[in-house]
Amino acid sequence: MQDNNNNPGDPWADPVAGADQTHKEVIENSWYRCERYGLAHGAPPDFGDVRKGDVSALVDQHHDLMHTTENEVLPYYENILSNSSCLIVLADNQGHVLNTWGSPRFQGRGEHGLVPGHQWHERGVGTNAIGTALAAGHAVQVSRDEHFLRANRYMVGSASPIYDIRKEMIGVLDISSDAYLPQDHTLGMVKLMSLSVENQLIHAAFQQDHHIITFSTDISGLDSHWAGLLVLDDQGIVISANRRAWALLAQDIALMDIEQIFGFKFHELRQQPPNAPLTLWVFGRYRMWVRGQPPLAPSLKVADFRVKGQASGQGAPEPKPEPAAGNSELPEDVVPFDELEHGDRKVRQVLSQARKIIEKDIPILIHGETGAGKEIMVRSLHFHSSRREQTLVAVNCASIPTELVESELFGYEKGAFTGASSKGSVGLIRRAHGGTLFLDEIGEMPLHVQARLLRVLQERVVVPLGSSEVFPVDIRLVSASNRNLKAAADEGFFRQDLYYRISGLNIEVPALRHREDKAALIKYMYDRLQVDEGRVLMSPEVEDLLVRHPWPGNMRQLANVLKIAHAMADDGIMKREHLPADFYDDLNRVMESSPAEGAGESELPEPAVSRETAGALENRIQELYRQVGGNVSRTARLAGVSRNTVYKYVRSDSPDEGLPRA
Repeated sequence: MQDNNNNPGDPWADPVAGADQTHKEVIENSWYRCERYGLAHGAPPDFGDVRKGDVSALVDQHHDLMHTTENEVLPYYENILSNSSCLIVLADNQGHVLNTWGSPRFQGRGEHGLVPGHQWHERGVGTNAIGTALAAGHAVQVSRDEHFLRANRYMVGSASPIYDIRKEMIGVLDISSDAYLPQDHTLGMVKLMSLSVENQLIHAAFQQDHHIITFSTDISGLDSHWAGLLVLDDQGIVISANRRAWALLAQDIALMDIEQIFGFKFHELRQQPPNAPLTLWVFGRYRMWVRGQPPLAPSLKVADFRVKGQASGQGAPEPKPEPAAGNSELPEDVVPFDELEHGDRKVRQVLSQARKIIEKDIPILIHGETGAGKEIMVRSLHFHSSRREQTLVAVNCASIPTELVESELFGYEKGAFTGASSKGSVGLIRRAHGGTLFLDEIGEMPLHVQARLLRVLQERVVVPLGSSEVFPVDIRLVSASNRNLKAAADEGFFRQDLYYRISGLNIEVPALRHREDKAALIKYMYDRLQVDEGRVLMSPEVEDLLVRHPWPGNMRQLANVLKIAHAMADDGIMKREHLPADFYDDLNRVMESSPAEGAGESELPEPAVSRETAGALENRIQELYRQVGGNVSRTARLAGVSRNTVYKYVRSDSPDEGLPRA
């Protein structure tokens, strides 16, 4: 976490130099921040309030980072641990120590405070390698007397931040010692170790399914941690890179085509022998040694033996997804996909994006107010996909009691806890196996449950409570929230790693009051209601009121109002007195805060519509105009357009009647 009072250099500009500041300026800036925090040189270190369970929660939260550091990186640096009196420390991006490795003699000093759970932030511990590296955003070395607190001046620390595949700081690696170590050597080593961790995280995330390009200025550098790494999708587009790649190429390479960088077509690169080095020109100016690594597990075309007469073995045709269900095959409570919008451009774009993604292994995150129709959209997507024969499990995370969320989601073995069913429970996630899991209001999920959910989404397996058995799961994940999850993640109320795991395609469902097709949508919902409840006419006055209403409860509120009014209209015509009283409370508030009827309506912008939509709009306006007796203002409100648009279409409809009434 960077300090707001500091302006660190860009760590992605050069991972070796780290920043433009001199070492003296880094230490002076840190001391200045410590003074502003109110610290005194003689004060004892404040490592924060380490409560029971906090350490295990931290370890679980940063499982991938810890595993990579301990098992993939540290074994290459055994000589540091065995030949030096030092401690290697891994901390998260808040300065919390996650784990330590190193000298028993140094670990024996009780005052050093480098123990799991303690927080080494400048606010509580003053200038120190971990906290100052977090504040500066680059590698830092803090010698004995450079520590702000006297209590820490017996040690020397060298720390370097660790960045993830999205260029976000996720932790710090530190080497601390109470003995003399060559300073340049130690700082260089910790920088190299942090780069090693970052490179391993990239390989772990992408090597199964993506091409990874390694490049360096000399051939021997291809096997070092100083080499640049580029991750390519199946079109040869750069989707991730390590810090060294950004420094070597010195350009913004995000989403750049590999041919733009090396002048070499992607399909030609794929035809090269795996891991065989070759020399290429970078941006046509200088040469680099380049090596391509194909995916470890390329997608296979597997024969489907359930299909009669289909050949087996290599070269069998890839099974095609089943065609989407027709409207006649849908359950009664599912809205056909092409009836989810009635002229709103934003909703049309959202639906187009979601429909393209639903067959791919890409999570969808839907934002929108409560009741805006998120679940309606998800149900339609599921039943129009190839998974329609499997289960759609919709989970409202806000409605499950906090103490029951884990058992409901992941299931449990019999006797796993007091009150557990004697038969155990499969859990909602396993129930969605083969189908779609819809996590509504996911922002309300407790943090400790988010950690378990993240593990499930990463490994695609579920371990029920009280069990050690692992159950694979195959799900399409759709999440929804009425909160800004990105802001919640930045503030620590939602896990950042989970946010990036669920936010593949981010789409927003607009509130009913903001929809361009509000009038047509209200009519559509009313027509669907009448299929089940019987035919009742809606008076023009009621239609006008429904269009003018702000609908704070969105589609859910509209459906309830229509059902109530329909039931009250026993004479076959829905009138204003049939609308519930609270309907008018919302409407009156809008009327009180709005200008007089007709004021400024001619200034409303005219929406851009296609030729086909314009024809339908003209017919709609002329029909409404006749129904309301030639009142332009009421016609405009019912159609959701400006008065100018009404004039445009009705003048040609009644040229002999003069100007229509306002």
